[in-house]
Amino acid sequence: MSNESRGKLESFQATEFASAAWPNDNLGTAHPHNREILHAIVYEKPATHLSGAPDGGLTAWLVVFAVHLVTFSAFGVANSWGIFQAYYEENILRYSSRSNIAWIGSVQYALVYLPAVVTGRIFDLGYFKIPCFAASTGIVASAFLTAECTQFWQFFLVQGLILGFCCGIIVGPAVVVISHWFDRKRGLAMSFAAIGASIGSTVFPVIAQELIPLIGFKWTMRVFGFILLATLGVANILLKRRLPPVNVRGGLLNLKSFRNKAYAIFCIAGIVGFLGIYTVLTYVSLSAVAIGGSKNIAFYIIAIANGASTFGRLSSGLMADKFGALNTMAAFTAMTGITTFAWPFATNKSQLIAIVTIYGFSSGAFVALFAVAAVAMGDIEDAGRRVGMFMSLSAFGAIAGPPISGAISTASRGFVAAGLYAGGIIMCSVGLLLLARYLHLGRVWGKF
Repeated sequence: MSNESRGKLESFQATEFASAAWPNDNLGTAHPHNREILHAIVYEKPATHLSGAPDGGLTAWLVVFAVHLVTFSAFGVANSWGIFQAYYEENILRYSSRSNIAWIGSVQYALVYLPAVVTGRIFDLGYFKIPCFAASTGIVASAFLTAECTQFWQFFLVQGLILGFCCGIIVGPAVVVISHWFDRKRGLAMSFAAIGASIGSTVFPVIAQELIPLIGFKWTMRVFGFILLATLGVANILLKRRLPPVNVRGGLLNLKSFRNKAYAIFCIAGIVGFLGIYTVLTYVSLSAVAIGGSKNIAFYIIAIANGASTFGRLSSGLMADKFGALNTMAAFTAMTGITTFAWPFATNKSQLIAIVTIYGFSSGAFVALFAVAAVAMGDIEDAGRRVGMFMSLSAFGAIAGPPISGAISTASRGFVAAGLYAGGIIMCSVGLLLLARYLHLGRVWGKF
C-alpha cells in the first residue's frame, strides 16, 4: 500500500469516529492484503452508521429549537419585506419606482436560498459551526447598518445583498441538520423548526408598526438588531450535528442527482413555485391601502398572513408524516394558488383578511417541507448537497418573482393581472410536484 494511503488510514484511526467504525487497535499487524481491502471500505464506500436517528430526546429537540430560532431570525426578517416595501415607497425611497424597490426584497429572498449549493456541500464535509457563527454576525451587523441607510443603493447593498447572503449561509445547514436527529418524525420536526419563520414574520412587522411612530425607523432597526443578537446567540450554542462528515465524491454540484427524474422535476417545481408564491406577501400591504384600508391595516396584514402560516406549517408537518411530504406540499400549494387568484378581487378589509389568512396558512407548507422531500430522494450522506442544490435553483424564482409581479402591477395600474400571473404560475408548480411524486413512486397514488 502507498505511503499516502497508509497516512490516510492512520489519520482515520485518530478521528473521533474511528472507534465506532474500527474497534480493533492491531491495524499495524494486519496482513497487507487485508489493509488494502479495509482502505477501500473506509474511503470508497459510504459510511454505514448514518442511520438510526434517535427521533427524539433532549438533545434532538434542543437542535430543533435552535433551528426554530434560526428560521425566526432569517425568514422572520425576509418575510417582513412587505412592511419595508410599503414604508420605503411612502418615505425614504418615495422617488424610486415600486419595481425598483421590490428588487431589494427579491434579492434578499433569493439569497436566503442561493448560497445553499455551497453551504450544503461544506456541511456534508463537516464545516458547520464556524459558517453559522460568521453568518449570524453578518445578520446582526446588517440590521444595525440598515438603520444608517438613506439611499437606494445602500439599502440594496445592506438589506438586499449582505442580509440575504448571511441568512442563506445559516439557513441551509440548519435545516439539513434536523435530518441527523429525526427520521420517522422528520416532517414534524421540520415543521416545528419552520414555525420559527412564521412567528418571526409576525413579530417583526408588529414591532415595526408599534415602534416606528414612537422611536423612528433608525431605532426600530436597532431593536431588530438586538433581538437578532439574542436569538442567533442562543441558536449558535445549541446547534449540533450528530453524524460525522462524509466526503462523498463530487464537488459543489452532484449532477448525477438530476438523473433521478423525480428530483429534477422537483427542482423545476421549486423554481416555478417561487416565481409566484411571494407575490401576495410582497404587495398585500399596498393592495390593502388601495382598497381604502388604513396604514395600520397595511402593516398588520403581513402579521396576519405570517401568523396563520404558523398553524399551516405545524399541520402540514403532521400530515407529511402520515401522507407524505410531496402529497402535502401539493395540496397546500394548490390552496395557495387559489387564494392568490382571489387576492386582487378583495373589495373590503374583511375579504382581504380572510384571503390573507388562508394564503398564510397554506403557503407555509412549501417552505416547511421542501427539505423533507429532497432528503427522501437520495442517500442521507449527500442530503446537504441535494437540499442545497434545490434551494439554490429555487432562488432564481425568488429573485425574479416579486419584480415581475411589480412590473405587471405597474403596467396594469392594479393587482388583478399580477394576481392572475402569480396564481397561474403557482398552479403550474403544483402540477410539477404531482409529476415528481408519480416519477418517484412509479404510480399515481401512494405516500410520498
